Amino acid sequence: MLAFLAAVFFLLITPGPGVLSTAGVSAAFGAKPAYRYLTGLFIGTNLVALAVVTGVAGLMLAHPVIRPVLLYASIAYLFYLAARIALVGSKIAFIEKQSPPGLINGIALQAINPKAYVVNTTLFTGFPFASMSSSTEILWKFVLVNAIWIPIHLLWLAAGISLKRMSLSEPAQRRINILMGASLLMVVVLAAIYGAN
Repeated sequence: MLAFLAAVFFLLITPGPGVLSTAGVSAAFGAKPAYRYLTGLFIGTNLVALAVVTGVAGLMLAHPVIRPVLLYASIAYLFYLAARIALVGSKIAFIEKQSPPGLINGIALQAINPKAYVVNTTLFTGFPFASMSSSTEILWKFVLVNAIWIPIHLLWLAAGISLKRMSLSEPAQRRINILMGASLLMVVVLAAIYGAN
């Protein structure tokens, strides 16, 4: 079980779309929208885990058309989210008037997030627990994954909120938003390279 817990920690702490967008949304839009967005990510990641456990994800990803559609939808959505984070507060009207990402955006991101499927597949199909029925093992894994997922994502959210509360100058805050958006774009590039292979 210790190997499983270590795997959960390291798979979740590494920057991916979920944690980077959490930090970006909280830095760009503040606490209240970030908590709504994080709630959506939480629901979404558990729906992905449920899809992995029930085999639905395997069936979807094995389909020759659905897999690339999900990949390109993921890339497009991450690019869109990165742009919203990077351009918040800019004078570009179509960006400034948009509401911050919320609950539905968090669920949508996880539904098309390649890392969410990879992490959940690794955790739920690997690391068998000795002397447990498969249903008990799955239940324990849900509990343990969420017990680590929540504080990690709250730490990233707090880091973003701390940046927002520093009362930085407008140019400094804009640079941070651009950096957060660029970091998320790096994930887009990696997803595109990985998906092409």
